Amino acid sequence: MRSNQITWIILNAVVVFIVIFAVAQYNRLIRLNIGVDEAYAQIEVQLKRRADLIPNLVEAVKGYARHEQSTFDAVVTARAKATSASTVADTAAADGMLTQALRGLLAVAEAYPDLKASANFISLQEELATTENKVAFSRQFYNDNVRSLNTAVKTVPTNFFAGFAKVSEREFYEIDDPGDRKAPHVTF
Repeated sequence: MRSNQITWIILNAVVVFIVIFAVAQYNRLIRLNIGVDEAYAQIEVQLKRRADLIPNLVEAVKGYARHEQSTFDAVVTARAKATSASTVADTAAADGMLTQALRGLLAVAEAYPDLKASANFISLQEELATTENKVAFSRQFYNDNVRSLNTAVKTVPTNFFAGFAKVSEREFYEIDDPGDRKAPHVTF
């Protein structure tokens, strides 16, 4: 009888260990998935911050460069696409398009010395530079979280629990055009 009790105790301990291990793996996948969602939300926050800054920047430049309407239109169109993107790929594409349009706007500003000397414009440029740094950090933070999640989804033992947790690989935040990978150059 003593041997039977020891066997049951060992069997119960193994079952409890397996259950605890499974719950821990499940929870790890859920935490990683939530981390990716949070990181993407941070990208959206920073892109929104940049989008909110753009109308002020456009108005500052418009005051000096009224004949540059196509540049202004490109910025407005790119901003609209950036604020309406919903997937990671769409957001990255719109982000790249907006960065390119901002480069054009800042290039126009270079032709106007009075504009470059304007305290309002200088302040907006500084704010844009700060925002671009925050966007870049947010992209990196997101991609770090995606890497952690994707590694967990593909490796043993967590890959056995991915389907049960309804967690799958996520796509990285990538900008297609290598020229768009750089932040706009802002000079003073």
